[in-house]
Amino acid sequence: MDIEKLVRMANQIGTFFQAMPDHAEALDGIATHIQKFWEPRMRRELLAAMEDAGAASELLPIVREAIELRRASLA
Repeated sequence: MDIEKLVRMANQIGTFFQAMPDHAEALDGIATHIQKFWEPRMRRELLAAMEDAGAASELLPIVREAIELRRASLA
């Protein structure tokens, strides 16, 4: 899958949860959504893109934080 599309989708999820008043709940919501609704191949590609400074820089900070916190469960 195209990494730009995955980044855009992840950022859309992040934008939705970013509006939550509880930051920890927002982080959990982002990671849980990606874990539940993205197929393993998509999650693996997003995690691999986190190693690429260019792709990672396109992710919203809240999305990067959620992925880093739950990296093991998303793998």
